[in-house]
Amino acid sequence: MKILVTGGLGYIGSHTVVALQNEGYSVVIIDNLSNSSKSVLSGIENITGIKPQFEELDLRDKHKLNDFFQRHQDIDGVVHFAASKAVGESAKKPLFYYENNVSTLINLLQELKKLNHQNIIFSSSCTVYGEAEAMPITEHAPIKPAQSPYGNTKQIGEEILKDTCQVNSNLRAIALRYFNPIGAHSSSYIGELPQGEPQNLVPYITQTAIGLREQLSVFGNDYPTEDGTCIRDYIHVVDVAKAHVVALSRSLKTKQTSNFEIFNIGTGKGSSVFEVINSFENISNQKLNYRIVERRQGDVISAYADTTKAEEILGWSSELSLNDAMRDAWRWEQKIRTK
Repeated sequence: MKILVTGGLGYIGSHTVVALQNEGYSVVIIDNLSNSSKSVLSGIENITGIKPQFEELDLRDKHKLNDFFQRHQDIDGVVHFAASKAVGESAKKPLFYYENNVSTLINLLQELKKLNHQNIIFSSSCTVYGEAEAMPITEHAPIKPAQSPYGNTKQIGEEILKDTCQVNSNLRAIALRYFNPIGAHSSSYIGELPQGEPQNLVPYITQTAIGLREQLSVFGNDYPTEDGTCIRDYIHVVDVAKAHVVALSRSLKTKQTSNFEIFNIGTGKGSSVFEVINSFENISNQKLNYRIVERRQGDVISAYADTTKAEEILGWSSELSLNDAMRDAWRWEQKIRTK
């Protein structure tokens, strides 16, 4: 089967391409290279022995997207990652985030409805829950007003899919609300490679440790948590990638009980910022230079998943630990800085 992966040279996208190819799928990638690099193709090929098809394309360009689908009418399913993803940046650039994350999904769905096979796995996020009332967070938790434009684009994306599925019975969509992907492939051929200053905790940790950044900022230590720092559900990116493959298989085999489904993807365990720092220091045998700064706009206090639904229905659960993820992230950082 032929699968389109949008944003397939990005962090989670590239790991999912590897997982798809390892399961025998034929993959074609669309990416505008705004936060990725063509060099990722070689990394994917080194791991799987297969170089996926790739086209540099921005989903905001309707004409080029239409041309792409005219040439690829045999696509069986789509895994949609192409979006901007930084909470802090979205607060500074809301219009860019709405254009880049919402309009692109609409453009994609308009082309998808022309195909015989309309299966889409949507890259959603735990940010749709906002500041949840209870932990762990289940899929039935109320969707509260988003804490950031980024989180709002994921809420809107899910609403668009739900509404479209109601009027298009041929469309099967699954939204995966994953928590905080970290780590890298154990081979160190692919990993997280943000352009410019990292917006996420783990690449900032590894870049600080390698000497690329002078100091790590910990955004607040006065939260109502055990050590005063925010708590998140950090999940290895390889586990996240495997969840996409399982969800896609469910959609392709028409096993969905409704044509729009939602699953949490996480470990079910929350870790504080200090716990992540301690994990890194333990696996790397070095002290990390960090300082406490003011809280960051849009950050919720705590968010970790109840993964019961994914375990029972998808038959998926995370397998790799926080230490595994920090080890792989550190190996990746060391490799790319010694090239």
